[in-house]
Amino acid sequence: MAKMEKRVYGLVGVGSYMSNWNADFTGRPKSISDGGIFGSDKALKYSVKNYWVQLGEKVLYYKSFIIPKKGDDKEKLQPRDLIERYHEIFETELTDKTSSKEVLKHLFSAVDVLNFGATFAVKKQNISLTGVVQIGQGHNKYEESEVEVQDILSPFRNSKKGNADASSLGKKIVSNEAHYLYPFSVNPHHYDEYIPLIEGFEGYTVEAYEKLREGFLRGATALNTNSKAGCENEFALFVTCVAGSRLYLPQLDAYVKVTQADNGKVTYDCDALSSFLESVQTEIESIELFYNPYRIHVTHMPDFITTRHLYTNEVLT
Repeated sequence: MAKMEKRVYGLVGVGSYMSNWNADFTGRPKSISDGGIFGSDKALKYSVKNYWVQLGEKVLYYKSFIIPKKGDDKEKLQPRDLIERYHEIFETELTDKTSSKEVLKHLFSAVDVLNFGATFAVKKQNISLTGVVQIGQGHNKYEESEVEVQDILSPFRNSKKGNADASSLGKKIVSNEAHYLYPFSVNPHHYDEYIPLIEGFEGYTVEAYEKLREGFLRGATALNTNSKAGCENEFALFVTCVAGSRLYLPQLDAYVKVTQADNGKVTYDCDALSSFLESVQTEIESIELFYNPYRIHVTHMPDFITTRHLYTNEVLT
């Protein structure tokens, strides 16, 4: 496996159509103090990890369940704790005598840890790994978004209410339309200091990065739950720096506008982004843009990029 050497910056765009990409504890789409809708980095990471799990990849930080043995906690279904998940994924016991080298070797064998890092503080182990991949908050760039509340009739009455003689009501809260744009960065050298400490460890690899890219292109669409049916990947940008470049880019979502075009497509206006990238072109090896041409229209991108169909990978002209 080849070691990844080049830094990457980019954007992941998630469209939400009559769905709820990331809800707060009230069930409404997450919002900031001025009412603007956003999605947390955890929502995007979860979609990527869920996609990896579907592919059979080794993912440590992902909820799984256990039913305790008879007599313990009345055999109720409950999530595994971190140690139990460690045992499940790596098929080994974690004891007070387990060395940190062994723990690190196992942690780095999980694709989510290799990309997103980990906080692992259990049984005399206190390991904190800053992820190679950092994801910012996904702000909704579409100003016409509105929150819709749907009443749902349950087939059951609420037995906790003594006078309940009819089915209970629930609510489903969605956005009529929203377009979340996540900035991200990939610094492949974050784990270099661990290479001499762990036998066989090569640091962040090209293979791990390719799995990340695939998750960024497919994860939201694959996460087809009740509230997220209608959420889909629609835009992704990957800006790869030349090897050894000292260029460090800011979060790129601030340079993109999203509006509704007259033809019904969603327009990603990249005028400011194009001007910015052209100003640092000598430090950039390549730019790849993926989008769904049947739903999305992209304007003002520089000529030196490769544009591909997000679902077929075909080059678009």
